[in-house]
Amino acid sequence: MKLHNRLLLTLASLLIVTALSGCFGGGNETLTTSTTPAVTPSAVPDGAASAPPSYEQPSSSPVASESPPPSSPDSSPGGKFGNATAMRLADFMSGWTGGEGWIARTDDGGKSWTKQWEDGSTVKQLFALNKNEAWAKLDTGVLLRTTDGGRQWTKSGTVPNDSFLHFVSANEAFSGDAHTIDGGLSWAKYKLPANTVGDAYFHDAKNGWVVAFNGGKFKFMRTIDGGKSWNAVYSRSTVAPVTGTVIRSVGRNDAWIELIGDSGMSQTSYSLFLTMSAGKTWTPVLANNQAGSGPAPGYKMDEDTKVPRNNGTSPGTLNVVSTKVAFMGGRCNACDNGNTMGKTTNGGKTWVNLPAEFPGNGPQLIGAEDADRIWWINTDGSQSSVLYTSSDGGVTWSKTFTFE
Repeated sequence: MKLHNRLLLTLASLLIVTALSGCFGGGNETLTTSTTPAVTPSAVPDGAASAPPSYEQPSSSPVASESPPPSSPDSSPGGKFGNATAMRLADFMSGWTGGEGWIARTDDGGKSWTKQWEDGSTVKQLFALNKNEAWAKLDTGVLLRTTDGGRQWTKSGTVPNDSFLHFVSANEAFSGDAHTIDGGLSWAKYKLPANTVGDAYFHDAKNGWVVAFNGGKFKFMRTIDGGKSWNAVYSRSTVAPVTGTVIRSVGRNDAWIELIGDSGMSQTSYSLFLTMSAGKTWTPVLANNQAGSGPAPGYKMDEDTKVPRNNGTSPGTLNVVSTKVAFMGGRCNACDNGNTMGKTTNGGKTWVNLPAEFPGNGPQLIGAEDADRIWWINTDGSQSSVLYTSSDGGVTWSKTFTFE
């Protein structure tokens, strides 16, 4: 009888130990933490916020009072980036850069960067309304949006073309002849005049600009009724054809219009015009004739003109800050230091070619908060992209960051 009772007591003890070990977990179980998932079109529904980091816990483990934090994104100087393909300032200290599969942010003037998004797609454009609201267009056409400074990037729609993308509010944007009022979920197209060359530019839903070229003459055309009618506000004969255009504006009545001409011998001719009077008067800002590519659109090769000339043998990036201030990059593919820059601070009355020359054979990324504070990223197909910054209008530059 005593032996029987001992056996029963031993069996009961074993059952209690087994139950307790099941409650508190064995020594081999560990608490694992996953990092923030990359935002992809397939993983994030339209307009939805990206999911917070998940914390995987064994179902038998007790609930911890504080979950361990997710691992932080790569940040400089240890983070790896790759070639930069897009840039946008919120102000001189804050902004975003995008590249081949990544978006990063700085809040110290470009000295350090923190990755906020990673995927296999290349960022083609970035646009920011302020420090919190920004958009990224991917090479797949997908449009990403952030409303919290980039802590979360979510898919908000698509973009139907590769034209210059700019938002005027949280929901309204323009990209060439396309217009959205629902944040990129749907787009309507404007009707453009015949013989339009290059991209249209709309400042708002009613006011837009295009360039038409036909029969040896180009026309600057304007609409004030959303493309229902177009009026030629300036026309000029040209020996050189107009092969492309870049149009920017900061208000309803101003327009900076760059005309791209012929190319040859690694050179491209171009000209730049400005109106601040809705097209009533125009200022010729630049005329870059080239020996290999011929005259700039609107000019003859041997024409004696007082129109300024930008450095370089081909046009770089046009960045318009205001009706008075604009920066224009210059490119020289045959030069060791082929990236240059010029500027006007008085609406094209005078042009200043800045002294800096930097290496890189890829596209330039230029952004400026005003006439003095400038970001300038020079890229290269085989070398790291480099950010230079200036706070004195481009007189001196600091090599601020290298995107390894």
